[in-house]
Amino acid sequence: MWKRAIIGVAGGALSLLLAIGMVAQTSSSPGANKPRVIVMAVNGMEWDIVRPLLIRGELPNLKHVIENGVYGKLRTISAPNCPKVFTTFFTSVPPEKSGITGFVVGGQTADTNMLKSEPIWSILSKHGVTVGMANVPATFPTMPVNGYMISGMLTRGKGCEDGILCAPKLSEVEGGDAVYPQSMIAELESHVGDFRIDCSRMPNQDELQGQEAKEVAAWLDGVQKIRDQQQKLFVYLLKTHPTDFTMFDQSCEDRTGHWLYPIQDFNVGYNARVNAVSPDAFPNQYRAFDKVLGAILPFVDANTTLFIISDHGIKPLREFGDEHENHSHGSSVPSTTPVIAKHDFPDGDDVPGAFIAMGPGIKKNYEVMGFAASAYDIAPTILHLYGIQPPPQMEGHFLGEIYVDGDQPQTAKLNR
Repeated sequence: MWKRAIIGVAGGALSLLLAIGMVAQTSSSPGANKPRVIVMAVNGMEWDIVRPLLIRGELPNLKHVIENGVYGKLRTISAPNCPKVFTTFFTSVPPEKSGITGFVVGGQTADTNMLKSEPIWSILSKHGVTVGMANVPATFPTMPVNGYMISGMLTRGKGCEDGILCAPKLSEVEGGDAVYPQSMIAELESHVGDFRIDCSRMPNQDELQGQEAKEVAAWLDGVQKIRDQQQKLFVYLLKTHPTDFTMFDQSCEDRTGHWLYPIQDFNVGYNARVNAVSPDAFPNQYRAFDKVLGAILPFVDANTTLFIISDHGIKPLREFGDEHENHSHGSSVPSTTPVIAKHDFPDGDDVPGAFIAMGPGIKKNYEVMGFAASAYDIAPTILHLYGIQPPPQMEGHFLGEIYVDGDQPQTAKLNR
């Protein structure tokens, strides 16, 4: 098993672990001759909401990327949810092979100790590629990489032992390491602050009762504060800890879509006391994301490949067969939060994710039609950019079709 080779504590495995740790602490800048890749992931990015905003010119930074790159739907997996799909991004194998089949696996919240297939951050690290990751779901507890890793969704913490839909502060993390190397914790607290690891959960029925408007406004205010903290974190890391491969994620879009998708009064689950408070709340998440993207774009030069991906879309509950009162969003205990939209439909094609890419050799203002790109293709495509042969278990392929000549102009050759 790959994990025994990476985190084992005997013989050569221990030496490898120590070597990775030493590289992580001594590598402070990207390799001069290596490609640079930045992945910006957005949980539950919904094209039905994004496209009108683009047409109205309200997402100038995303529009810039699309006009200078490719864009389209991303085929996700059946009954998609965050840990399943992000692990598919990492491993390019289906959930039953990766070991992460949902928020809860075998009665326990999914974590990296359950991985059965080697993730991309491990493969890149072993090939000398520096890695930086922050707020990415399903990366708790963090593991040794040739760089740094700060966990995201499913991080356990004070008052949220199962790690589902909670937002522990960095100082409140429990049950594992949220930062690798641990020496970065004091630095982050000093320069970024005691930020929240993930987007906070939505209020439940008891909390909403009789004060819906107040609770909606307070929650949305908290969401924006979390996003501001995340942007500060991303910019700090890009400035002070540049890496060859960098991956960030934001989850508040998904959370807001579940609760405040702009539905009409004839939709399943509509409650005017909640859903009429801020009908623009969900579109506002993408307006806010565009500002975060604007803070990242200065770090994307002509030699950098930028991917913007989402694990799935999100749609309002259907007119039949949906009981939002029993929607647990991964927990084994039914939630009382009045969820009005979801993404775990049996047919993943009902809720496709988003795929956007810009960089050297990539076509410009080109729409990828149909489902040419899938969640399985992310890892093989990134590995190809670094000249690394994908391991045989990976089921995706290099997305050569997004390039003008079917390949990027200059592929690095790293230990093929």
